[in-house]
Amino acid sequence: MFPEVKGSNLLRRKITLPYELQGDFNILFIPFQQWHQRLVNEWVPMARQIEASFPGVRFYEIPVIQEMNILSQTFINEGMRAGIPNPTTREKTITLYLDKVAFRRALDIPDETTIYILVLDQQGKILWRTEGAYSQEKGAALLGAVQELSTVHAAG
Repeated sequence: MFPEVKGSNLLRRKITLPYELQGDFNILFIPFQQWHQRLVNEWVPMARQIEASFPGVRFYEIPVIQEMNILSQTFINEGMRAGIPNPTTREKTITLYLDKVAFRRALDIPDETTIYILVLDQQGKILWRTEGAYSQEKGAALLGAVQELSTVHAAG
């Protein structure tokens, strides 16, 4: 299960994950380091394609940053906002400031060397996961998982 955590998106809206995510199924890209953004960006075209093809699916970027004071959080968030002018991307980017070790432990993530990609249902159950850079094989696996989940969900 994905732990209950609070964050804010880049439109400055407070969000409790996983409960306030908007999809029947939610794809989360979880980077831990600034340089991980490149890895997330490699996945985004596939995520957009999946979101367009499956109305009940949404994707989000969830940068995870060690908890810090509000002034530092504001500085980082405003820097990210400045670098992301698109309001849809701002809405889908939810920054978490928390105890990274405890968060990783809750998700069985051993370290911060790469990004993690999770698919959650509305209750936060992790239904699929992978890690690292995009590849055609991983993209196909994500698409296959979403197709299967959507088919089962539609069947009721």
